[in-house]
Formats: sequence, structure tokens, C-alpha cells
Amino acid sequence: MRIRIISLLVIFITVILTACNLGGKRDDSHTIHIIHAGSLTLPVHELSRAFREENPDVRILTEAWGSKAGARRVIDINTPADLFMSADYMVIENMLIPDHASWYLPFATNELSIVYTERSRYASEINRDNWMDILMRNDVKYGRSNPDMDPCGVRSVFTIKLAEKKFNKQGFAQQLLEKDTDNIRPKETDLIALLEQNHIDYIFLYKSVAVQHGLKYLELPDSLALGNFELNDWYRKVSIETLGTRPGETITEYGEAMVYGLTIPHKSENRELAARFINFVMHPDKGQAILKRLGQESVGKFDNPYKDDIPEEIIRPD
Repeated sequence: MRIRIISLLVIFITVILTACNLGGKRDDSHTIHIIHAGSLTLPVHELSRAFREENPDVRILTEAWGSKAGARRVIDINTPADLFMSADYMVIENMLIPDHASWYLPFATNELSIVYTERSRYASEINRDNWMDILMRNDVKYGRSNPDMDPCGVRSVFTIKLAEKKFNKQGFAQQLLEKDTDNIRPKETDLIALLEQNHIDYIFLYKSVAVQHGLKYLELPDSLALGNFELNDWYRKVSIETLGTRPGETITEYGEAMVYGLTIPHKSENRELAARFINFVMHPDKGQAILKRLGQESVGKFDNPYKDDIPEEIIRPD
């Protein structure tokens, strides 16, 4: 009897260990780890849900960061990353290529807006002509994200500097950038809670995020919204110095129309599944339709210097 019990126990333990091993292998081959920009939180959720409807055996794990902070997560040797989706393709070029990635693929656009609520001070007054004056008022608080961690923070600075040039308001950019610095956050979506709690009145935020969260927003002219590719020569008149990947290193970033980019990092452990997910994102009737519904248009024509390095199994835009 004792021998039988021991035998059954050995069989039971063997079955459990085998199941765990098989489960681990299945988990590895059917799991994709995605690190993405904070502004892509809802889009990635929707894309993942739709992808899993076609691939119910797939497990998708995600992390939302400011794109630069996300790139540093990719660089971190202990962080799993099968796919990196950035709010700015230049984050991939400046921080990941060539040591941590070999290419990028543009997949969406956006534009900057000034977002607020009904409770924001002067909400009934703000418009394209007076927003600069309103944000400078002493009783108004505004927020933006950190340029060293998040492209939205960089683009907020670009828009502010372009506004100074466009309206010839000497000193405006420096004054506004030095105002309310205690409301700077790691990524743009961190500001939404502050806005909804009425801690701040206005935030510089992507139009798509405002649409997704049902927030009020001031639609800026093309010359300031950074969404018109034909105005890139104008956008490039402004720049900012941001932190690089190494201590003490800085990068000069120039204004340009917004382009989101993605890549499969060298460290990816499931490249085949990552490629399948990218193809879903790039499909005009699947991922691109989802992104458009959530306020982000497709890129269209784009001069990608890494186009020839994109793996053959990935759909490339025409």
C-alpha cells in the first residue's frame, strides 16, 4: 500500500512538472511583450483585443511609458521586449539603432492640442487667438510632459517656440516654459488625472488622447499642431536639447510632423509573433482602421532610410 502511494505521488509530481514545462514552452511561443508610448495605451489595448480575436491562444503583455523611458526599458538587459511602439520614430533612431534595433516602421500620425475640462479657468473663453495669454495668467496652471522622457514633452516645447515665432512674441517661450514646472510629468497621459481632478487647467496633449478620453481640446492651427508634413521646413525652425542614452550625452531634436514608429528589438524572444502583430497593425482594414477610429491617421508617403532592413515577413507601406 505504501509503495502504491509513493508511486502515485511520483506520477502526480511528474505530471505537474511536465505540465509546467509544457506550459512554459507554450507561454514563451504564444506570448508577446510590448513596450509602448503612453499615448498608445488605449490603441494598443484595442489592437491587442482585436488581434486575440483572430489568435485566441496568444497572450499579450504590455507596458506603457513615455517613449524615451520605454526605449530605456528596451535597452535594459533584464526587460522582455518583443515589440517597441514609440510616439516618435526618431526615438528608435536616436536611442535604439544600431545597438538594440536595426530598423523602424512608421505606422501612425497625430497632432498636438491644448486639452482642458469645463472646470478649467477661462474654459469658455480660450481660442486660437488668446490661448497664449490665458496660459500665462497667474491664476492658470498648465502641465506638460518631460522632454527627456517623452516625445509629447518635446513637441509641447516645439509648439510653444513656434507660437513665439508665428506671433512675434519675443520671450514668450522662455516665460511659459519656466512657468508651472512643478506640473511636468514623465509622460503625457500622467497629466490627465491632474486635469480631471482640477489640479491644473490645461495640458499639452495629443489630439487622439483627448478624443479617446472624451476631453475638451483646442485644435491648434497646422503651423503649431505639428501634423502637416508640408510644413516640415517651418517646424524645423525650432529645436531642443534632450538627454541621450549615455550619461552627459545630449541630442539636438528639431521640429517635424508627428510620425509614430515601431520596431522589433534585437532582444526579442518571439520575433515571429511580433511580426504577425505588426502585420495586423499595418493592415488597412484591421489595425489601421482601429487607429483611425481612435484619432490617428496612417502615415502615407514617408522616406524611410531603413526600409530595406525591415524583415520580409512584415508588410511594408507602399
